[in-house]
Amino acid sequence: MKKILITGITGYIGGTIAKKLLEKNYSVTGLVRNETDVKKLEQSGIESIIGSIHDETVLKAAVSNADAVIHTADSADDAYAADSFIRLLEGSGKTFIFTSGSAIFGGKENGEKNDFVFTEDIPLNPRLEMASRVLINQYVLQSAEKNIRSIVIVPTMVYGTGLGLKKDSIQLPALINYSKEKGFGVYFGKGENIWSNLHIEDLADMYILALEKAKPGSLYYAENGSSSIRNLAENISRQYNLLPPQSVSIQEAVNTFGPAGGYFGFASNSLCSSDKAKIELGWTPRYDSIEKFI
Repeated sequence: MKKILITGITGYIGGTIAKKLLEKNYSVTGLVRNETDVKKLEQSGIESIIGSIHDETVLKAAVSNADAVIHTADSADDAYAADSFIRLLEGSGKTFIFTSGSAIFGGKENGEKNDFVFTEDIPLNPRLEMASRVLINQYVLQSAEKNIRSIVIVPTMVYGTGLGLKKDSIQLPALINYSKEKGFGVYFGKGENIWSNLHIEDLADMYILALEKAKPGSLYYAENGSSSIRNLAENISRQYNLLPPQSVSIQEAVNTFGPAGGYFGFASNSLCSSDKAKIELGWTPRYDSIEKFI
């Protein structure tokens, strides 16, 4: 029975991957921060190690007992954690799956449409704000040369109910809650900017297929559909019986969600294709409508 270590196992993505791995008879261990989470996870058949991704003594013991590491713990911008895992895994031949984020495709488009679709073979020239994230991805992929089976997965806007302790994603619930506060479906600027999206269970399936099939140094973009932010706002207005959707300024988005959330999370474009995962991994997503979920 293969032993899988998951960071961020109490989170939305990590918890859902863990549930699906257990269903496939993998042994799952989670790195957690406190005793309360240990008891909750034990009830699901998940072992726990208490510690931080920045405690290398804890990490060393955890990694040595695992056949593979799936890193989902708010990790896309954390170069320290990525480097720690790579140094600990070097020469082991073990699998390391790293979670990035698709804001790397975004420009500062402020609600304007850009329908360019990224594929994994297109070199990225990210804005300054996302440059470090792209460098971290490259560093992880290059670790394949150090006898690590390194894989990077780039999720887009994820929706659906999580199977672990955390049920909700970040982006869409934030937009729904903000729209409820305002009394109308909210978009920013023209709201014509488009985000690729996918369901949490389809995303978790991709991780498991990557674990089982991917070659070292593989990069996969994860999507199964797309929607403009304005379209999401229209659906939110309709489903939650709010006033018709209205535009809110980019500055208000930044004030509410911070610069990263305002400029990139809700006002940029983030479009990509997942054809590579479908071809190489045999990934067949089942859900294709974020509107139905809303």
